[in-house]
Amino acid sequence: MIKTILCAVGVLLASATVAAEDEQAKLPFSKALRVGNMLYLSGELGAKPGTMSLVPGGIGPETRQTMDNIKATLEAHGSDMDHVVKCLVMMADISEWAAMNEVYRTYFDDRFPARSAMGANGLALGARVEIECMATVKE
Repeated sequence: MIKTILCAVGVLLASATVAAEDEQAKLPFSKALRVGNMLYLSGELGAKPGTMSLVPGGIGPETRQTMDNIKATLEAHGSDMDHVVKCLVMMADISEWAAMNEVYRTYFDDRFPARSAMGANGLALGARVEIECMATVKE
């Protein structure tokens, strides 16, 4: 009986994982698109991977999750943070720019990509920040 219960729990957990992964997969855009040696990433939010749920805590944690999501997408497509050449940062409140920057800068060593930043009204999911990047693919 315990074995049956454990199997049932395993099936439920596996189903929940697939369902969570499907939440973002259903969106009508690609996370990244490669053209030649360039990789164009869609805007990324601070949502937990595979979900449509933002991490709690405001601009700092959202920026960290956003950058972690960007890093994972780059690595899945043959690039990394060292190959990012341009970012666009959209913020629900531009007065949080310094707090966002505090986290953002930790993802780059000594060479920062070109970047634009702007205040935006109504980011998806009520996010505080959305970041879009372009990168070259590692040779």
